[in-house]
Amino acid sequence: MKQTGKNILIRFQKQWQLMLWLEVFLYTFSSAILIWFLTQSWVLSLTCFALIFVMALLIKKPWKINLQIASNYVDANSTKLEYSSWLLLEESAELTGLAKLQQQKMSNTLEAEIKSIKPEHQLKTAIIISVFLVAIGYLGFYTGISENFNFNRNTTSKEKTASFVPIDSLAVKHKVPVLKSQLVTINYPSYTGLATASTSKMDIKAVEGSRVTWELDFDAAVDSVSLESMGKHREMMKTNQSFTGSTALNTSGFYNFKFTDTFGATYSSDLFTIEVIKDKSPLIRIENLKQFSSFDYTDNKVLSFGAFITDDFGVGNAHIIATVSKGTGESVKFREEQLEFDEPMSSGEKQLNLSKTIDLDKMNMEPGDELYFYVEAQDLRRPKENTARSETYFAVIKDTINYGPGVEGGLGVDLMPDYFRSQRQLIIDTEKLITQRGKISEEEFNSTSNDLGFDQKSLRLKYGQFMGDEAEGSSTNGGEVTEAIDHDHDQEEDPLAKYSHAHDSDNEHNLVEDPHDHDQDENKEEEDPLADYLHDHGDPESSTLFTDNLKSKLRQALNIMWDAELHLRLYEPEKSLPFQYEALELIQDIKNSARIYVHRIGFDPPPIKEEVRLSGDIKDVTNFNKNEQFESSDEYSFIKQSIFRLEELKDLNSKSTGIDRELFDKAGSELAKKAIQEPGRFLKTLQQLKQLAERQQISKKLIIEVQKGLLKALPEVAPEPQQKYGFGGKLNELVLKELELNE
Repeated sequence: MKQTGKNILIRFQKQWQLMLWLEVFLYTFSSAILIWFLTQSWVLSLTCFALIFVMALLIKKPWKINLQIASNYVDANSTKLEYSSWLLLEESAELTGLAKLQQQKMSNTLEAEIKSIKPEHQLKTAIIISVFLVAIGYLGFYTGISENFNFNRNTTSKEKTASFVPIDSLAVKHKVPVLKSQLVTINYPSYTGLATASTSKMDIKAVEGSRVTWELDFDAAVDSVSLESMGKHREMMKTNQSFTGSTALNTSGFYNFKFTDTFGATYSSDLFTIEVIKDKSPLIRIENLKQFSSFDYTDNKVLSFGAFITDDFGVGNAHIIATVSKGTGESVKFREEQLEFDEPMSSGEKQLNLSKTIDLDKMNMEPGDELYFYVEAQDLRRPKENTARSETYFAVIKDTINYGPGVEGGLGVDLMPDYFRSQRQLIIDTEKLITQRGKISEEEFNSTSNDLGFDQKSLRLKYGQFMGDEAEGSSTNGGEVTEAIDHDHDQEEDPLAKYSHAHDSDNEHNLVEDPHDHDQDENKEEEDPLADYLHDHGDPESSTLFTDNLKSKLRQALNIMWDAELHLRLYEPEKSLPFQYEALELIQDIKNSARIYVHRIGFDPPPIKEEVRLSGDIKDVTNFNKNEQFESSDEYSFIKQSIFRLEELKDLNSKSTGIDRELFDKAGSELAKKAIQEPGRFLKTLQQLKQLAERQQISKKLIIEVQKGLLKALPEVAPEPQQKYGFGGKLNELVLKELELNE
């Protein structure tokens, strides 16, 4: 659709404004990133973003670009518009005929000229300056120059210094030793390749297995210093005025220091965190390989794939574990091999791209054999490496043996079991075929209908086995079995039959068959007096697993399956469907009839002895008593006990006893488990609880703060239905709510 000249000018105006807005954003964003890299402060970064955004807006003023300015700019940059683009902004109804012709001419000219006119902007300069500012900020952060611009360095240094608080403030009557310097040295495990790090920050974050060494230097004589971590107490070695101690990091937790001066006063520091970083297992990714591969005997039986292995501190070893299975059933045998990759592997690399080509023929695999393999990799962790394995992949060589019909003793035997569809599946497939009539070709429709007829026949023969119909040539008609009759009587009689010695006959010594023998045999069978009372297993109607009424239903279902198969063979699935539903209903009825239902029996009390009834004799009546102890699984039992004990100490305003301090210590162990998961929330409460476990005189303010912190640590209890008692009325509820808020 052809655009009008005014629409072209509007689009040009919006494009010009968008470029100016992009310039403002680039200057603002790059400046904010620079400030963040240098100061590590989001507050300063956001402040800088706001200031520069306002300044850039006042300079660029993108909102001032209107249609009149855009029209003048277009006229100044085009010689073909003849400074007449202002006509495009006027309404056609208000112009004269000549002006309308000029407006149409300018519209066509502008559409051709606008492609060569670019808005005035400095977007390239803004991009270059933005990249330059971000690069300067990153280099300053990477090289450490940004620490000189860190406005929080004085505060940080104060937080890094460990502060000690006297446990018993009344016993302190002299100058308290002050910690002059502190140093934490982290020796990472050798396999990580990380250099030894030293810092004055007491909160530690290191790899599992790292050895941490603390060095504390005091300005006065100190008798002893100990390190306490998660209930363990370690004495630090004294060297002049310095104390050193080290330990290996295995689990995350908390620790603090205690020292005793020469006058016997004991001091305790704040709690510091230990965060142990677990060494991750290698990651394995298999490329260009399907989960299951199969090959014919004549194929090129080769598997080629790649393995991409990564680890955080380096891969130590990688190989392929392959298992070959031979044989079937009880004679199956397995052979396991360890395969190496095609290219040599360099230990210690953090990323490995390996490839492997497996030739099944070289692994002495034969038709019918299967191969299972996976990639296994270990890292460099010591003393026990982390092991990872990929998913298991499969490869099989198809067997050349045909399990089709075999010939044994002149009879056709199918060695493999057939797959039988259920009647419900046949109904679903028949309904699907009916919906496809007209959508698929007639040849495909007839072929599918014939296949369904074959499946219906297979299902009928399957159910016919329960009725004794073992021969496929037998047919059912009205509940009677009619065997195929040999019609060879009309053929010519063999002229040598009287003179030949037939070894295959029933009586090979009789050259001439007596015609009266058959009548005599029939009379003998009719005269058998026990024939009506015997259960003849040779009779198909008697050799079944069902009772008579179920046999009749099953025979009826087989007859209906005949009709269903007939219409499927005649390519009439619509007529076959009602018979299939009727057969399914009969089969389900037979299955339900074979179910066993257990009669529900109520309580049958023992009979009452009338001679002792209402006699009042209870000498043989005894009570049943059972004592059983259940172990408490409450994870916060000591915290709950501490809350109640703190309430008592708050009311009594008394000193804590040794039992109280032991209780607070156990509560601190329970709280430490929760504080490891949420250190920022419960660290202060854990420090205060540790002070309660070390002091005898406790202030009421400290008791209230610790009690509130312990209450927050307790999980919320699920409400239980109960009767509510209390004062009624809306006013009382508002008063109680106000009291709870201002407590």
